[in-house]
Amino acid sequence: MNASAQPYEKKARFTMNATQSPQTKTTPRTHFGFQEVPLNDKAKKVADVFDSVADRYDVMNDLLSAGMHRLWKRFAVARSGVGPGDRVLDIAGGTGDLALAFARRVGASGQVVLTDVNHAMLARGRDRLLDKGCPLPVGQCDAENLPFKEESFDCVSVSFGLRNMTHKDRALSEMRRVLKPGGRLLVLEFSQIHKALAPFYDLYSFKVIPRLGQWIAGDAESYRYLAESIRMHPNQEGLKQLMESVGFQQVEYFNLTFGVVALHRAWKL
Repeated sequence: MNASAQPYEKKARFTMNATQSPQTKTTPRTHFGFQEVPLNDKAKKVADVFDSVADRYDVMNDLLSAGMHRLWKRFAVARSGVGPGDRVLDIAGGTGDLALAFARRVGASGQVVLTDVNHAMLARGRDRLLDKGCPLPVGQCDAENLPFKEESFDCVSVSFGLRNMTHKDRALSEMRRVLKPGGRLLVLEFSQIHKALAPFYDLYSFKVIPRLGQWIAGDAESYRYLAESIRMHPNQEGLKQLMESVGFQQVEYFNLTFGVVALHRAWKL
């Protein structure tokens, strides 16, 4: 179950959290894809990316993953343990795929809250849920400073969003804070593919994806960043250790599609 994908050579130096460049001792810096940028600039740059891609987000997801993202999300929901009456917080919920699936599981006696730091993405998710006849509470908020009381939720999920957060450890600590004792965290995220497939995956990521982004969404640079951000994100074991470092227990992960994506599941005990 926890057999990790084999490591492969990264394209740039990985920095788990925000770092300070030796050349700019007075200005904390962090990574934005393969670039190094001032710490305070990253959130704005990430927001610009998702403002740009929001209108074509679902179409591009289906195209770039050949529809596999739907199966990955279905797997996550199936492993969530969410049932009738549960309260679920979906962070970086985008266009609402997971929130909708969770809402069907918790029923009328439960509640699902959809959040995203990006207004354009959250608006699309809200509208999509309304179109599906599933009105849910939604809120624009930063995962590193969640506006919820301690021990409020039975399950917290974050799907393809953690890698874009500036302080991953701070965000994970906040997720743990709002979980009830015995609650579960699900992190569905791109990860490290099996070594034998890495050259083909790199070719697809850096040559094909930006071109498709330009042709369909009119934005190659945002999709180049998304490909780069995957390489800067912790691998399967690295993320497991990070989750443990903020207090999560019984952390396990499931490799999906040869490690292209991994689902990490952990408990607050």
